[in-house]
Amino acid sequence: MTTHVTLQQVTQYLWAEADMLDARDYDTWLGLWADGGHYVIPVDKESDDFANCLNIAYDNAAMRLARVRRLQGGFSISAAPPAESVRTLSRFVMEPVDETTVKVRAAQHVVEDKFGRQRMFAANVSWDLAIFEGGLMIRNKVVRLLNSDGMLTSISYLF
Repeated sequence: MTTHVTLQQVTQYLWAEADMLDARDYDTWLGLWADGGHYVIPVDKESDDFANCLNIAYDNAAMRLARVRRLQGGFSISAAPPAESVRTLSRFVMEPVDETTVKVRAAQHVVEDKFGRQRMFAANVSWDLAIFEGGLMIRNKVVRLLNSDGMLTSISYLF
């Protein structure tokens, strides 16, 4: 299957998403999403049945907006104060589905700094990206944390 979207275009788009998240530019990040998509952080790294499994996050558009407002408002204990983060994306693999969709997989490392302490998270991330004349939009994003079934303390940012 071929598509008119290149791996370089996809990589630049996902790097821009990572930059928005590190800058806590959540309103712009919300604008990256196509209608009907989900932001998922499953507990079970092997499952794809997110609606019927335990998830750290399983957000549709309304839940993404609510999560962003909590992070921006400082009313959530996990968001006060907000963590600083630096994320690195690598190992991009693009799989065209059809002329309107491309699937992308990548490795992600997120370093969080909060209260003078740094923690690192590693994840395998996948995106379903919708291809439009104006560019790309996220249909689905699944973040499979390596330690999703272990001890996780509050996370005050989006992966």
